[in-house]
Amino acid sequence: MQRRSLVALAALSAAVSLPAFSQSREIRIAHIYSKTGLLEAYGKQTQTGLMMGLSYATGGTMEVAGKKIVVIEKDDQGKPDLGKSLLAAAYADDKVDLAVGPTSSGVALAMLPVAEEYKKILLVEPAVADSITGDKWNRYIFRTGRNSSQDAISNAAAMDRDGVSIVTLAQDYAFGRDGVTAFKQALKHARIVHEEYLPQTTTDFTAGIQRAVDALKDKPGRKAIEVIWAGGTPPFAALAAQDLKKRYGIEVFTGGNILPAMASYKNFPGMEGATYYYFGIPKNPVNDAMVAAHYKEFKTPPDFFTAGGFSAAMAIVTALRKTGGDTNTNKLIKTMEGMSFDTPKGKMTFRKEDHQAMQSMYHFRIKNDPAFAWGVPELVHEIKPEEMQIPIRNKR
Repeated sequence: MQRRSLVALAALSAAVSLPAFSQSREIRIAHIYSKTGLLEAYGKQTQTGLMMGLSYATGGTMEVAGKKIVVIEKDDQGKPDLGKSLLAAAYADDKVDLAVGPTSSGVALAMLPVAEEYKKILLVEPAVADSITGDKWNRYIFRTGRNSSQDAISNAAAMDRDGVSIVTLAQDYAFGRDGVTAFKQALKHARIVHEEYLPQTTTDFTAGIQRAVDALKDKPGRKAIEVIWAGGTPPFAALAAQDLKKRYGIEVFTGGNILPAMASYKNFPGMEGATYYYFGIPKNPVNDAMVAAHYKEFKTPPDFFTAGGFSAAMAIVTALRKTGGDTNTNKLIKTMEGMSFDTPKGKMTFRKEDHQAMQSMYHFRIKNDPAFAWGVPELVHEIKPEEMQIPIRNKR
């Protein structure tokens, strides 16, 4: 009887230890993003890039140091409360080692305290708001995506001249407001004469554009509308329909975007701005590999946010290789602070002070090429990290 009990106990012990052993041989990553909602297109590109990047970085094995990488997807629908609860569930119930995401800045801000509560890394990609690595930041937050200051400083390079009057046209939430704040701070010569904020779901831009025109039309010198917009219905078709350059001498400036949104850029040949990524601009082996893999699988080039997901994957695998597959949070933080890693954009480095990835941006000029369905951003100048004085905005 005693022997049977011992055998039974041994069997039970083995059964209990198997999942624990199995789990210890996995690296569990939650990807929380807008699979649906206003930013669905962005979220799906990020997911494609993340999985392609993990495959590339691991040589197709999806393993690091003998541990299998398991990615758990969760749809935050662009809702802050949902994103917050999904991240908590990922850390507590799914026992993930780290998380990637989200797409929306509003969702990201809701998620930051959760990472701190569970003492687990949240690698932010692609949410942009400065406050994510600024006053709302904590030590568990890293970001491969660019921030509003990187957007703003690089875009200012294209239009910050004496005598230029600017109206900003932005969405009324964290991405838009942080973007305008950073843009204002980046300007040294041009002057903002009006800030126009519209709801994320805006489809009728008539009144907003009219207010922008009223603020600019009588100003001397060069006049421009700087558009800071993500997802939903972008205002470019409405701006083009107004023929502002011909009627009032008002130009339109903006940053890069996904290829479908850039179809409307064909209406603005010669328009300048700065972009985070366009597949034809960076020249490096990682970008070449991503572009080739994307064409092979989808018969199309990789898009704006595909590069971001790929970059996040490269950062994760680089860090895990350095730790020998150890997912201890403190060890990962120590490893990732100041860490450089290759991406489709070239080398990025996590700044120690706020864990923001320092990276190149690209000053472009739009060319209307009939071979492409979108306005083609031709490189004017690669704005390297050392050329941009990105403020440290956290309270560390």
